[in-house]
Amino acid sequence: MEKNQKKELFSIAYVQAIAAQVGFRTAKPDVDDDSVDIILKGRGFSSPIRNPQLEVQLKCTAKNDDDPNTLKFTLSIKNYNDLRGSNLVCPRYLFVFVVPEDCEDWLTHEQDFIKVKHCCYWMSIKDFPDKPNTAKITISIPKSQLLTSKSMRTLMDIASVWKAA
Repeated sequence: MEKNQKKELFSIAYVQAIAAQVGFRTAKPDVDDDSVDIILKGRGFSSPIRNPQLEVQLKCTAKNDDDPNTLKFTLSIKNYNDLRGSNLVCPRYLFVFVVPEDCEDWLTHEQDFIKVKHCCYWMSIKDFPDKPNTAKITISIPKSQLLTSKSMRTLMDIASVWKAA
């Protein structure tokens, strides 16, 4: 299997594992023509939207610069524009999963646990400006926006009160 295909499968499995831990369902669109790789679905929220969902563009990279505070990630302008705006049915997020260069280092298997290297960051770019006449754009993702069970739950809480413009 080609390395980028491995990255795609590994990043999907990682997000699905976190979703399972917090009790969210996942779905994959039949066609990825709208920059949505995975949909996370909540259930039983008491806010205005009882079954909220998130749409996610999922990327995986082995490039992790030395900046301890920010991950710089280059995104196609199509993905950028598809993730922007508030006139969407639900919130959209960019998730960037950072892995070691060698796929043999992605997981460490032990008797009592499996260790996953490295981690995933999330970013909302809904309020970012239009960028005409460019093919790619570099996004700076704060490394404090680590995707965890708690942060995924918080993103779903936001979706439960989401109002499209």
